[in-house]
Amino acid sequence: MAERPGHRCTTRHAQSIYPFMAAGGLGGRGVFVGRDTSGGAFCYDPWVLYGESALDDPNGIVLGTLGQGKSALVKTLLWRMLLFGRRAFVLDIKREYGPLCQAVGVRPISLVPGGGVRLNPLAARPEEHAQLELLRAVTVTAIGQPLTQIEASALREALYTLRARGLGEPTLPQIAELLFTPMAEMAARVRSSPERLAAGARRAALALQDLCDGALRGMFDGPTSPGLDLDARLLVLDLHAVRDSPALGILMACAAAWMSALLSRTAERPGRERLINVADESWKIVQHEGLGEWFQANFKLARQYGVMNLVVLHKLADLHGAGDAGSRAARIAEGLIADASTRIIYRQDDSQIPLTRTLLGLSETEAELLSTLWPGQALWRVGSRSFVVQHYRSRLETALSDTDAGMGLTAGALSR
Repeated sequence: MAERPGHRCTTRHAQSIYPFMAAGGLGGRGVFVGRDTSGGAFCYDPWVLYGESALDDPNGIVLGTLGQGKSALVKTLLWRMLLFGRRAFVLDIKREYGPLCQAVGVRPISLVPGGGVRLNPLAARPEEHAQLELLRAVTVTAIGQPLTQIEASALREALYTLRARGLGEPTLPQIAELLFTPMAEMAARVRSSPERLAAGARRAALALQDLCDGALRGMFDGPTSPGLDLDARLLVLDLHAVRDSPALGILMACAAAWMSALLSRTAERPGRERLINVADESWKIVQHEGLGEWFQANFKLARQYGVMNLVVLHKLADLHGAGDAGSRAARIAEGLIADASTRIIYRQDDSQIPLTRTLLGLSETEAELLSTLWPGQALWRVGSRSFVVQHYRSRLETALSDTDAGMGLTAGALSR
């Protein structure tokens, strides 16, 4: 066989011939994740990369079918970043973060209908409009239709009236009560009478009342319970008890709103810690158009607050399936994907690869790789660069990823 002639090129161009093999890494700053295909250590820190203009934002999405290692990756990323002085918020639907909490020395905040812990989704925050945006989003979802102009105005005036009283944070039951029986000054500000304002806002009042007496009862229908450790390095909200509730999207949004209010207050502190905010099964929020728009706006605050939002999904079809193709909800889902500069993709079923390639802008080589990845191995798209990374765990971290094994961990594990 005749010898084929060689080809002379620069190492920069050679990288395109051998994807994932010849490219340089991201550097040694950040937490150790594992090893790339060249055998080199792969380290990652979204804030360092953002500071170097390698990322447009610190947000990320983790995709993977069951058993491929996405949950183990998220837990070990949190564990290692906590060691670096970061903080973390987690919205836990599956009750799988107990071992991590135990190792860190904190307790999850368990929310149960009629339970002893309440969180106020209308908790005060520096941006006054944020409370109103959430209030309107929850009401839209509860009604199932867009608000009328009078309903939107009545919600604004009710919130303004409660804030002006200065008697503590407004609550959803207080809002509903003011919609049923508006104050004279509320009506005057919208050039109406209390009777006409009450009639126009009755649909919204009934929807909020139904939520407070039903799905939100005992969880989000009053002031935040005292005695919660809001300064803990790891804060986990356990919503497992309401996982099968048809109102789970609203419950998740209320929990996320409370976390966001806490975050906005924390962000004002000098020398604040960087924070990772983990949202599992976020598609259950996005499927509601009112809540989806609110969630997307909250997602965009990542750079302002120095937060890494980490969305965890089985497949992009979950998020994209929040609405029909081209619908408002589907566009919101696509916007969330676009606002995440880090994409971590574990093995995908063949049927999911075309959509994954389209939404994430993968090359043909990257797309072909997705069905061949081993458990624990993922394609990392970090900005415009791609890596195949094998995730490594210590014995302790393996225990953190296994709920049963993790129950033997001690609160002092983090200090070792």
